[in-house]
Amino acid sequence: MERVSLLESLLDSLKDPFVFVDTDHVIRYVNKAAKHHYDQGEALVGSSIFDCHNENSNVRILDVFEAMKKGEHERLLADDGKRRVFMRAVKNDEGEMIGYYERFEPSSGKKKGQPSTV
Repeated sequence: MERVSLLESLLDSLKDPFVFVDTDHVIRYVNKAAKHHYDQGEALVGSSIFDCHNENSNVRILDVFEAMKKGEHERLLADDGKRRVFMRAVKNDEGEMIGYYERFEPSSGKKKGQPSTV
């Protein structure tokens, strides 16, 4: 099996949405779960992540992006009590940031606004 095909199959097997964004903030990949989760589905690929979020979220994304360029690996973006959304840096073999992705996990049950232990 070709490496790219293997990686796509792996990402498509995830039950939660996975969206990879490059350092120019362009969406480069969405898995099957993301295609079903977001109204635009496959059409998100090639668009700006900023077109998908409101102004407050865009400011938060840029803030986390800047922290990741300085070495941070992951940060919690949101916790609505049902699920937590993280932004995680992706780096190449030389340690250069090549993009980031949103990752989801079930929430610890805390209500929105409570501090996270992450």
